[in-house]
Parts: sequence; C-alpha cells; structure tokens
Amino acid sequence: MEGISNSSMAAVPSFVHHDCRFPAFANSFNPKPMSIGKRFLSHKSRREIPPFPVKLPSAFSRRAVVAGIGLADASTAARKLGLLVLEFRSLTDPLDRLKRLLHYAESLPPFDETLKTAGTRVPGCASQVWVRLELSADKKLRLSADSDSEITKGFCGCLVRFLDGATPEEVLSVKTEDLEGLNDAAGLNGRRANSWHNILMTIQKRTKALMAEAEGLPWIQPFPSLIVTADRIQAKGSYAEAQARFLLPDELKTAELVNLLREKKIGIVAHFYMDPEVQGVLTAAQKWWPHIHISDSLVMADSAVKMAESGCEFIAVLGVDFMSENVRAILDNAGFPEVSLCG
Repeated sequence: MEGISNSSMAAVPSFVHHDCRFPAFANSFNPKPMSIGKRFLSHKSRREIPPFPVKLPSAFSRRAVVAGIGLADASTAARKLGLLVLEFRSLTDPLDRLKRLLHYAESLPPFDETLKTAGTRVPGCASQVWVRLELSADKKLRLSADSDSEITKGFCGCLVRFLDGATPEEVLSVKTEDLEGLNDAAGLNGRRANSWHNILMTIQKRTKALMAEAEGLPWIQPFPSLIVTADRIQAKGSYAEAQARFLLPDELKTAELVNLLREKKIGIVAHFYMDPEVQGVLTAAQKWWPHIHISDSLVMADSAVKMAESGCEFIAVLGVDFMSENVRAILDNAGFPEVSLCG
C-alpha cells in the first residue's frame, strides 16, 4: 500500500468482521435500538449523517452472549458457542489462539475415510471439507467432520463442539453472523468467513433433509428465489441468500464506514466481483458518502480521479493488483501524485 499513514490504514474498517453484539448485551436482556448517530459517529459528523435504526442480532446470538456470562436459560448450543468465544478471547497472544484452534482440530474423532465422498463434501471451500450428520433416536443431531487443512479442521472442531447434540431447530437458528464473534475472538482474517459460512450452510441443508426424512417426506432443495413483502425479504436457496445480504446490509457497519471515510477523506473504487456483503454495505454508504464507486476495472481509475478532484486524499482500491497499478498511473497522469492508495 503506497503512501498511506498507519493512522489512516487503522481507520479503514473490516467490512465483514465487526462484533458489536457482546457489549450491547452484557448488561441487558432486552436492549433497545439506539441511534447510529449517538453511538458510532463523532461529534463532528453526527449532524451530517441521518440516523437510522439498528438491526438487532438474531435470537441465537443473543442467547450465545447470555450463555457466555453463565446464565442458565440459554439454549445448549448457544451456551457452548458463548463459552467458545470467551475461551478464545481469554488468550491475548495470537499464537496461543492459533494453538487453541489447532487443539480443536486434533480433538475431532477420526473420520471414516470411506465416507469422504461427494455426498459428504462441503462445496465452495478452498480446502477439502467433509461433514456427516445423523439424527439420533432422541431427535438430536450427531455431527462429525474433517478437512485436509488444519486451520479449517479447527473450524470444524469448533462447530462440532457446539452443534453436536443440538436439536435441529437450534442448528437451523444459527446465522453466519452469529459466528463473527468466534472468528474475531480467534484472531482470524476476513477471508476465513467463507469457510464458516459454507460449512454452516451445508450442515443446515443436510439438517433439513434429515428432518424431512424422519417425517417420511421428500426433501426438495428450494429453487433460488427472493420473496419480497412490505416488511421483509425472505431468501430461499444459497444464491438468494447472497442477494438478500446485498439488499439488507448491516446498518452498523455502514454507519461506521461512512464516518471513517468522511473523517479521513477516503474514496473507494471497487470491482463488481467483490462479495455481496461488501457491495451491499458500499451501495448503502453511497447515500451518505458519494465518493464510492463499483464498476469494472476500466472505469475504476476514472472514478478515482473524480474523487481526487472532489478532495479525497486517499483512494481504497478493492480489487486485484493490476487495478491498483492502473489507478495509480491514471492519478499521476491527471496531476494527483499526492493522493495515496490503499488496496
């Protein structure tokens, strides 16, 4: 990253991993939504960005946080997740966190090699991952997993730790964002979020199939679709879920991003292939900070020049290396060598 100060780099937020649930629920069972302007924005910019309501975390994540502080009315799976988060957060050394993750990889029971088939393989992961589910006589899910990557195997160990023995309803109530606290606590980077998501989605899909089988009903995978009503968007299928994440970005992350971009005078040019969650946050942030542009690589550099002309001192390039190089060359040619790039 060229010419950008450490303080400015520290100000650029993580779009994917920002866990604000634990402080919000540590002292209250029924927190009320608060204004973004009051909680996240500095006094200089509160009046500039209209406040909008905060989306509360899912019921499962609330139970997980409550469970983490030792309250008995939390569900079993949520309590185990809360304790896992606290366990990793108690380790201040990143190396110790990695060792603990590898410990969970080693704690997995041996996975029968004959079961490593296309039917147990998790799609969409860079490494190979296999999961197997069974529904016990007492209607509890028994989960086993394995991976050829030790880090991903550690993910599997954590998921098995709090989902094995859970009810199907508990498993289906878990959201990907419920695992953000665990990802942050383990000190892992944003790219690891896809591993959590893909493994969890596979577990939930197979849980639905087992439930249908137990009731003697055929299970048909839903056709990807979005059902839009006056008060919500219901997604069916993994592709539709990605679209829903684009349409319903996290308001907290959006407000934090806008505030920091304004404070540091940062423009953003991003390529179309960025994750739906990222594009959703960026698109929402454009309403309050116009110096954000999503396009193909040909237009990104021209947009960066316009941002520099409008007073942006830094340009964040979300794409591959040649896109940053192209933006740098066009900015220099347009007479803005002092504008720094990050990306």
